[in-house]
Amino acid sequence: MQRIIIDMDEVMSDTMGAMVTWYEKEHGLPIDYNRMLGTGWVKGFPEHHQEMIWTRLLSPGFFRDLPVMKDAVDVIRELNKKYEVFIVSAATEFPNSLKDKLEWLLEHFPFLTWKQLVLCGDKRVIQGDFMIDDHVKNLVTFNGKPYIYTTPHNLDVTEYERINNWEEAAKIFLQ
Repeated sequence: MQRIIIDMDEVMSDTMGAMVTWYEKEHGLPIDYNRMLGTGWVKGFPEHHQEMIWTRLLSPGFFRDLPVMKDAVDVIRELNKKYEVFIVSAATEFPNSLKDKLEWLLEHFPFLTWKQLVLCGDKRVIQGDFMIDDHVKNLVTFNGKPYIYTTPHNLDVTEYERINNWEEAAKIFLQ
């Protein structure tokens, strides 16, 4: 059975969307999506608030109630029937996220077992046939076929085949 590695943040969960929604409600300042290109989505927030954004990302509870990307549950449920699916998140970068991410995954994807959830630090150790991730740093060392999941910070990346949403993922993997 072929193995698919799926990233969590910005692929399964709308981490950036949750932060943008919170920020606009709390501060009412615009987000500059162009500043995210090639760097990361935190750079899109006004410079004087970026430290606050990092503090929120590092705080307990932030990752617990993130919105699920549209169609992710249904498509991943079907992928799980056809492939060996592993959800892999570099969660130790945000130590308080470990419990939050585990609870979030078990709530929204109850058909996955705890053995399919990998919360790690560096994805270079991960092996599989396919990987869906939003960060080039994780795809560049992957030994299988990499797919970049579209998000504002990677719109300038051209060297990987793109998946723009879970409907497209279904067309690639479930046909």
